[in-house]
Amino acid sequence: MPTFTVHQPPPKLGEAESAPERFVFLRDGFYVWAFLLPPFWLLRYRLWLAFVLYLAVSIGLGVVLYFIGMPAQVQWLAGTLVALLIGFEAATLRRRKLAWRGCKMLGFVVGEDLEAVEQRFFAEWVKRAEILAAASVPLPAEPKYAAPVRRGPPLPADVIGLFPEPGGR
Repeated sequence: MPTFTVHQPPPKLGEAESAPERFVFLRDGFYVWAFLLPPFWLLRYRLWLAFVLYLAVSIGLGVVLYFIGMPAQVQWLAGTLVALLIGFEAATLRRRKLAWRGCKMLGFVVGEDLEAVEQRFFAEWVKRAEILAAASVPLPAEPKYAAPVRRGPPLPADVIGLFPEPGGR
């Protein structure tokens, strides 16, 4: 079953907290489109720094492999491995961007699809809010207990445990 991370963006001007509609759910795992079309996927999610690094690594790797005389199959394999890395690390790239923008990661949710994950997360979120609201009601003052009557070490006649010694009180 897929695992999703939940991210809460910072509140907009005039908001006390972020609206739940703005929460971002990111699936962990392999992103096929990030593997098949890495530059377009990076641009689609506005991962500018990752896009520039991808271009620099791809072009640099291609130039180095060309000048050392590697066959085209090796160059293709190197490009495929870079794309595979992007596919596996796509969620991490998006998470880092969200963290850089000030989003707070609220936790992990496991579910079949995005809709089920959202329902599970918000059901638990509402339950926690109700518990916190109930806890904010002032509790009655804690009762004060009297000090123990006797102080000092126990006497040999005192019973400690479930079974008294024979001959004791």
